[in-house]
Amino acid sequence: MPESKGIVMDPRSFFFFLVISVIGFVNGEKIHHQSNHQKSLLSTPMILPLYRKTPNSSKFVQENFHRQLKEAEHRHPNARMRLHDDLLTNGYYTTHLLIGTPPQEFALIVDSGSTVTYVPCSTCEQCGKHQDPKFQPDLSSTYAALKCNIDCTCDSDNNQCIYERQYAEMSSSSGVLGVDIISFGNGSALEPQRATFGCENMETGDLYSQRADGIMGLGRGPLSIMDQLTDKGIISDSFSLCYGGMKIGGGAMVLGAINPLPEMVFSHSDANRSPYYNIELKELHVGGDRLKVNPSVFDEKHGTVLDSGTTYAYLPEPVFVPFKDAIMKKLSHLKQIHGPDPNYNDICFAGAGSDITQLSKNFPEVDMVFENGKKLPLSPENYLFRHSKVRGAYCLGIFQNGRDPTTLLGGIVVRNTLVTYDRQNERIGFLKTNCSELWETLNVPGAPSPAPTPSSSNSTIGLTPMLAPSGLPNYIDPEDFQVGLITFDMSLSVNYTDLEPHIDELTGFIAHELEVNASQVHLLNFRLKGNESLVRWVICPAESDYYISNTTAKSIFSRLNEHRLQLPENFGSYKLLEWKVEPPPKRSWWARHFIAVIGGVVITLILGFTSIGIWFVWRRKQALNNYKPVNVGDVVQESELQPL
Repeated sequence: MPESKGIVMDPRSFFFFLVISVIGFVNGEKIHHQSNHQKSLLSTPMILPLYRKTPNSSKFVQENFHRQLKEAEHRHPNARMRLHDDLLTNGYYTTHLLIGTPPQEFALIVDSGSTVTYVPCSTCEQCGKHQDPKFQPDLSSTYAALKCNIDCTCDSDNNQCIYERQYAEMSSSSGVLGVDIISFGNGSALEPQRATFGCENMETGDLYSQRADGIMGLGRGPLSIMDQLTDKGIISDSFSLCYGGMKIGGGAMVLGAINPLPEMVFSHSDANRSPYYNIELKELHVGGDRLKVNPSVFDEKHGTVLDSGTTYAYLPEPVFVPFKDAIMKKLSHLKQIHGPDPNYNDICFAGAGSDITQLSKNFPEVDMVFENGKKLPLSPENYLFRHSKVRGAYCLGIFQNGRDPTTLLGGIVVRNTLVTYDRQNERIGFLKTNCSELWETLNVPGAPSPAPTPSSSNSTIGLTPMLAPSGLPNYIDPEDFQVGLITFDMSLSVNYTDLEPHIDELTGFIAHELEVNASQVHLLNFRLKGNESLVRWVICPAESDYYISNTTAKSIFSRLNEHRLQLPENFGSYKLLEWKVEPPPKRSWWARHFIAVIGGVVITLILGFTSIGIWFVWRRKQALNNYKPVNVGDVVQESELQPL
């Protein structure tokens, strides 16, 4: 822990300090109310990017998709905003919505299987710690509670409308309904709209422990964001999702209609079949061989459902068993191993290698065949996930759906696939493409969406765009890169004279937000810039560790990249300027083996002294065994010596 006038480090931390001390110090929406222009904005698509990169792109698809969106942009202005891809670490994708006047920002899970959009309310006493502060209705001049009426469920006092939702993983959310201004980002040409959303008062299960604030409901229902926008004639009744690949992720989301590409494969989606988005799946092929199952099995209960809020896929038992057997038969050359979590009987295989672009050489292609005979090919990344503990090992991301006969297809099945939910024409289209690079062709290079301007109600949301770590790709896989040090620069709107007495306190807050020990966070240096303080922090490995663990490194990367640090107001507003990653410093043979050598010497000394002790005890015992007392009968009288 650094002191106010300097840094006190142990020898290991000082060694890291010397390595990075040569690095130079880096020099450093307005929301409108609803208007009468809604009619003129009919069919305005809202384009929302998902970040990161992945291989195996289709340039033809990208160029055509780019051209069509440019044509739509010429006719109607497009709305763009950032989306954050958390599928690999958290199991979901999130987008940022702004609610209220002045706007309050929230990270919401993009969920086509939910119909309510909700965020934690300031009155919630049973809500977990999430990415952003809770919504404060009192701070929004445009918020209004939705009064009890015949079209909603009312509270016990018949005063306010309420909502209650329970999910398959046994989590739940409940609260009151309110109406406020919702904006889809300051890159949107679409004016912010008044919409109904949930102000959450209680959450349980995974909803309580997740990092995301809440859920953005895209399903069918009067409370769905899609239904509210289409009912007002704001956009056409269609939206598209494009999820990235296994290792990196990324992609785009479009709210509004797009012209389908000729290569897109469609399946009928019956809106009256269920409240979920379903397709008419008839067959599954593994490595070209059709599974011998009755096609009606895919039509049981809710049928075959697409759900972007679910991570993996779940098949009914009559389908899962032959699917698993067919996969294992094709993989007889790979070694089957245990899964990463002993609580689950995951089916995993080792020996396939770490290069995901070569997975098709070991794993078979799976085809989904629709009612019209059209096929959607699934590559290995559409049914596998990487083993988190064994390098080059992969596990089946398709499981048995218990006793539920529904076929549930989550986000894993549509990786690197553009999926168009054409609700107006009751169909869903699929097109294999590189979703990350698809967005790259749409976005303006070097022009990321700026963050909202800080308001008086929240002094910590005004952040400049984060720079990528120096000398490293935007996404760092700790499996391929050991992280020795993480440094980041912070600009605080308080003078260092006022900040200095509270350095220890600030260090503790930063450690808490990054979920590391306070002993790992050190103030490296600082300088003044007007009335602001430019501070450089360094995060070291935990005590006795040579590098920062994979899990911790990923968590820190995510929090820094998404500006998740929440500091008390007495530290003023802040900006994260740049963060860098350094590998563990190279050490000499003596430094690498110092502990082993010392340990060997100590053990040798202990064994030596022990052996000597045992030898002395043994000799003493032998001496006692060799001594024999003289019997009384054997005594001989001594005679006196006679003179010569």
